[in-house]
Amino acid sequence: MAAPPKNDPAKFGRVAEDGSVFVTTAAGERQIGSWQAGTPAEGLAHYGARFDDLATEVELLEARLKAHPEEAANIRKQAEELRASLPEAAVIGDLDALDARLGAVISHSEAAGEKARARQEQRREEDIARKERLAEEAEEIAANSTDWKIGGDRIRAILDEWKTIRGVDRKTDDALWKRYSRARDAFNRRRGSHFADLDRQRGEAKRKKEALVERAQALQNSTDWNETARAYRDLMSEWKAAGRAPREVDDKLWAQFRAAQDHFFGARDAVNAERDEEFAANAAAKDALLAEYDEQIDPAKGLDGAKAKLRELQDKWDEIGYVPRGQVREYEDKITAVEKRVADAEDAQWRRTDPEAQARAAQFQAKVDDLTAQAESAEAKGKAKQAAQLREQAAQWAEWAETAANALEDE
Repeated sequence: MAAPPKNDPAKFGRVAEDGSVFVTTAAGERQIGSWQAGTPAEGLAHYGARFDDLATEVELLEARLKAHPEEAANIRKQAEELRASLPEAAVIGDLDALDARLGAVISHSEAAGEKARARQEQRREEDIARKERLAEEAEEIAANSTDWKIGGDRIRAILDEWKTIRGVDRKTDDALWKRYSRARDAFNRRRGSHFADLDRQRGEAKRKKEALVERAQALQNSTDWNETARAYRDLMSEWKAAGRAPREVDDKLWAQFRAAQDHFFGARDAVNAERDEEFAANAAAKDALLAEYDEQIDPAKGLDGAKAKLRELQDKWDEIGYVPRGQVREYEDKITAVEKRVADAEDAQWRRTDPEAQARAAQFQAKVDDLTAQAESAEAKGKAKQAAQLREQAAQWAEWAETAANALEDE
């Protein structure tokens, strides 16, 4: 048994005793068919159910227009076709209301379509702008990036994002794709060129360092300690300037270079350690020599005697020989201090006997005496102001005379 109609077909039609079926609209009553399969009530239910199916189609069009306004043109066409079929539709129901609903769908579809087209155009412009930004970023990376890992990762990420943007017209999309593609190719070429250059540089560095290793190994058994140590320093400078070879090769070559260097310096350190042990006795002998001559070299007791004892000390000092390397500066300072003591005394004596300095001090004192005499003469004549000025000048010259005299006396 069919489900009862959603509307009340008895309000909008009838089934006559002879089976004729009629529907009533604002235009009047019209016959839509004949019912012979059952009672008139069953006939009304049958044609009312057919109306419900038609109403369901209208509901679907209304729902689609709300959900998919971008399909407005197609929806309008279907609504117009459905509306045109209503005057011939073999259904019983409120066809006038259904006609009004279809009219509303038709009228709304145009506005909905305009809005949909506007939104679609906006999305297209936004998608174009996104792809333009991605193309510009790719071009910037291609032109300027030298961080090859980060740049390459970003170029790939741009492509992944690019694929998600689908609202661009074919012509514009092709033009933007060419920009991105050219930028990607340009970046890949620059990166490839960089690493090719790097490979060449590393190959050259490998050859240079292999030669440096050979030179370092040739020197490792040398006993010309000073000259070879300088040579190793030069080799190290060349090594740093050579650049990096491929990582695994560079580490291996460095280990060989360092081994040769360590072999030489280890041998030199062993020899120096042995010598330092021998020279320790020399340091003790020099300490004893300083203690012996400390009181004997006293310029205050006689400069000539001090100078003679200093020469004795210097001769014996040289005869003793070297001290350990770590104490060389210490013992140079010790002997220098004794030599300076004598040299300072000799210099002081020279200053005391310098004829020019003595003459200069005498001239200052003569000036003091002359000014003092002039002041006394002025006082005797009652010229107090002139006398005061002359005494001030005499006092100034007296200071200079005292300074010159002290310079002669300083030791």
